[in-house]
Amino acid sequence: MTNDTTKPTDDRPNGQSNENNGEERGILSRVSKWLKKPGKPGEEGQTPNQTAQTSGRTDSAPAPGGAPRPEGEAGSPTSGRPRRRKRPPRRRGKSARPEGQQPEPGAEGQPLPAPVEATERPKSAATARPPRQRPPRPRKDAEHSKEAPAPSESRPVAKGDSSLKLLINTDEPEECRLVLLEGGRVESFYVETVSQAQTKGNIYKGRVTAVEANLQAAFIDYGTEKNGFLPFGDIHPEYYASEVAADTHWKDLPIQDVLSKGQEVLVEVVKEATGNKGATLTTFLSLPGRYLVLMPGSDSTGISRKIESEEERNKLREMIESVNIPEGIGYIVRTASQEITKTALAQDVRYLLNLWKEIKKKGQTEKAPALLHKEQNIVSRFLRDHFTSEITEILVDAEEALGQVNNFLELLPAAQRKSTVAKLHKGIQPLFHQYHVEKQIEQIYQPTVPLHSGGSIVINPTEALVAIDVNSGRTGKDKSFEDAIFLANMEAAEELSRQLRLRDLGGLIVVDFIDMRDSKHIREVEKKVRDCMKRDKAKVDFSKISKFGLMQISRQKMAAPVAVGSYRICPHCQGRGMVRSVETQALVHFRHIQTGVTRKDVKRVVCRLPMEVAQYILNKKRQDLMELEQEHQVEISIIPDSAMPPTESKIDFLKE
Repeated sequence: MTNDTTKPTDDRPNGQSNENNGEERGILSRVSKWLKKPGKPGEEGQTPNQTAQTSGRTDSAPAPGGAPRPEGEAGSPTSGRPRRRKRPPRRRGKSARPEGQQPEPGAEGQPLPAPVEATERPKSAATARPPRQRPPRPRKDAEHSKEAPAPSESRPVAKGDSSLKLLINTDEPEECRLVLLEGGRVESFYVETVSQAQTKGNIYKGRVTAVEANLQAAFIDYGTEKNGFLPFGDIHPEYYASEVAADTHWKDLPIQDVLSKGQEVLVEVVKEATGNKGATLTTFLSLPGRYLVLMPGSDSTGISRKIESEEERNKLREMIESVNIPEGIGYIVRTASQEITKTALAQDVRYLLNLWKEIKKKGQTEKAPALLHKEQNIVSRFLRDHFTSEITEILVDAEEALGQVNNFLELLPAAQRKSTVAKLHKGIQPLFHQYHVEKQIEQIYQPTVPLHSGGSIVINPTEALVAIDVNSGRTGKDKSFEDAIFLANMEAAEELSRQLRLRDLGGLIVVDFIDMRDSKHIREVEKKVRDCMKRDKAKVDFSKISKFGLMQISRQKMAAPVAVGSYRICPHCQGRGMVRSVETQALVHFRHIQTGVTRKDVKRVVCRLPMEVAQYILNKKRQDLMELEQEHQVEISIIPDSAMPPTESKIDFLKE
């Protein structure tokens, strides 16, 4: 006998119908029939003919309660075997016939089973018992249907992970930090320290200190250590010393003819000073507000391109035309002006016009160089330029900053602030520690950024160029060579766009992707970079990936790099990241002594060196020092100084 565990659940032993689901359906009832002795089919009150009738059902068998078939059909070799249209081929043999379909012993035309089969039947029944205890197939489907909603229960959690939170840390007066979290991940980071306060957006009254014809630019003294750089293209025509035709382009004019040394100008900082370069200035001033940017001295007007609805753009044009803006002042309607009221827009215009009047009044009375207008603090500046209705929660750890946030939210239209809640952090742990932000911020200052699949990107910024190298690492585990490279490049494309925003790296950016053979993969990586950089507010331009795997990105520098205010150049290595070994430094100083004692009238040499370098010379170069003293008749003194940094030294040649 074969133990067929694949029998459909609607089959019943002894030919019972689906409606008959009483006692005969149980396992014990079926097992008791299998354990009957051969040759006694009538113990249950059922004749052999009736047994044959019920076991010999076909597809055309009558429904339960119908007339029985004739007895003659029960003993035929084919009538005792049920015919199924979709029966698997392996069931066609007699040995593979299911137990519930075997004709009863003693039926006409069927031989009695041997005694050996009778003794083995209890064993096969016992082995068939565990599979029969499995729940039927419909019950399994019901269980799966109950478990199916489990993924949907986690959907709200996944949706909540993408919510935006703004954390503002201002409890220390030396530093103010803002972090924008998306699902617990840092997407934007802004910091302002006392030593590195932002000057971008400030308006000064400056004086021209030099006019460079070769550079077609002027240098302006506006009250800082380094003079500002003013290109000729950023000089307003009202500052020209001589009359110029209206249709004349500035490129056709020599700067020395229209600008003179000592001339006073109103300038605005558009780019922070970095390294040895001073700040970049412009005379085309702009005063940003929440809903529009006012541009004094300009006649250009426009609406943000990110407002794509033509109906909304027409509505804003009508609103701005109804507001009285003086002639000679341009404007740009910002993206945040969507769904605002006419009252809110008019209030913003009125504030900016009053601010411009104050700046002009100071410019006429103050003596150059002087600060005429200082940009708002970092909290107000972020809320003005970057706040969106998608930010659901703002957490602040200082009462003063909370007041600024609440004042800002009260001025917003109801449609823009309905989903934002401002709270004061009162936990025991610091705000950034509680949300696991400190480690992510520390990663911003590291040159190597790990990727999720095991690869990494290495970021090496210079003064005007940023080099980014993509490494595959362990990305290729259990993957083909091409798929591993493609996965590493796709992850690097997403991460590098995020790092450029966090670190605020600008200028020319060269990304060295891993070489890919498939042109389809190359196009997908290029598309991934473009899509991820859409979230960046800076102006960005791209090139295609070259045959060497290089992609060039030009990004507008919004501010000084984030590391400038928090880190300083190492005084020992001067930014190289390494210092000379003790042996090399000892040889450098020894050669210096050799050169100095050859001069005339040198009678004594006093060398004050770091501890390790001095010990090396005294121990390893003692014989050489004695030879120098005897040959040149000089006295050489080596003085170890434990307080001296390892890269410094002081050697005096005395003529006593």
